[in-house]
Amino acid sequence: MSTSVELRQARPEDRDDVVAFTQDTWADREAEDYIQHVYDDWIAGDGDRQRTFVLDVNDGEDVAGICQGVLLSDDEAWAQGMRVNGDYRGHGVSLDLTHGLFDWAADAGATVCRNMVFSWNVAGLGQSRAAGFEPGTEFRWAHPDPDPDAESDHEVTDDPTAAWRYWTDSHARDHLRGLALDANESWAVSELTPEKLATAADETAVFAVHDEGLRGMAYRTRTYDRPNDEGEQVTWAEYGVGAWESVDHARSLFAAVQRDAASVDADRTRVLIPETAYHVSDAAYARAGVSDEPDFVMAADLTDW
Repeated sequence: MSTSVELRQARPEDRDDVVAFTQDTWADREAEDYIQHVYDDWIAGDGDRQRTFVLDVNDGEDVAGICQGVLLSDDEAWAQGMRVNGDYRGHGVSLDLTHGLFDWAADAGATVCRNMVFSWNVAGLGQSRAAGFEPGTEFRWAHPDPDPDAESDHEVTDDPTAAWRYWTDSHARDHLRGLALDANESWAVSELTPEKLATAADETAVFAVHDEGLRGMAYRTRTYDRPNDEGEQVTWAEYGVGAWESVDHARSLFAAVQRDAASVDADRTRVLIPETAYHVSDAAYARAGVSDEPDFVMAADLTDW
């Protein structure tokens, strides 16, 4: 393999090379990689707060890898789409790619860079650890069905201050390290703040469960359309986090989510919940529907980068 490998910003003309080595990323799991569907949008959206990188081989002869960095806040960076061309694996190029992204993020003021790895992606987990990411937290998805008539046994308000107050003292916050779905970047997590909940109350939805005190919270980040396995468009309502005190409070919280999802004509929902025996079994007991496997969040400290 040529040693002429350069990290640079991705260009539109790199598309064919990138698609060629990413289209079969998870062929053994019959899962399609999303890179080919978002590449053009990624390139078009690059700027001060987002940068897509490739490893250029022999001055444009080939592409050895791709990744994208996004600034989610003033000091939080997110790394995604980290892929290495199979022809160049085992040559250390993944470190060049990731560390180049770290350089960009640190120069932009980030003190932490996180990424998400499917729990079954052993190679991705190993690559992340080798590049300097450390274990952060893990979560799973609950999928309560939209239902306009779902009933909550407890009072549920839309007060963002109440939702924040419950979140600050919750076991969910401790386990998730204060992280929840980011409202602006799909499949990314960032630190939840009172300001984000206030924005959600104004623009989407916030829920706070009351039962002689605060007993749960959630908020909607967005709705979006995505084709299902049959190619039909399905509308999803996505909720940044779900936290609760007991299974009864979980039922009231999920019922509020079901009503809200129905109000925006969603076909499916997904609610981020902590990957703990307590939360996952509560969601199952409440018949909210739970994803088969968790996802892992990794974090790299950039304070001395």
